[in-house]
Amino acid sequence: MGRFAYDAIVSIDFEDRLLAHLQVVIGAKIRRGESFHFSWKDDPSTGRGRTIVWVHPRCPIVFKFYGSGRPRINRAWVEALTIAADSPGGLHLVPEPPEHPVVDSGHHRYIGSPQPPSRTSRR
Repeated sequence: MGRFAYDAIVSIDFEDRLLAHLQVVIGAKIRRGESFHFSWKDDPSTGRGRTIVWVHPRCPIVFKFYGSGRPRINRAWVEALTIAADSPGGLHLVPEPPEHPVVDSGHHRYIGSPQPPSRTSRR
């Protein structure tokens, strides 16, 4: 279990695996100077509501992991969370999708699409 703390006002516990994926997505948006909403459903012990924070590059954010290992990152989940973060509704938790298959095509490895990219001919 890890903790996301935002500007010393809000903190929420997430599983370390989810928190690692949120760190990748939130870190990428902050590096690009992008602000966005981040929302989640509150634990029933706190009232069954939901919380929304406005994340911007100048606000301190802490990702506290309670486990010592680094979870393996699922690129498909990062993509799904990034799509959510880029939407008008902002970043929200989405279920972890299966990882993209890795297709080995001779000497090249393609991650993402099960088909290698199409090649354009040069004239």
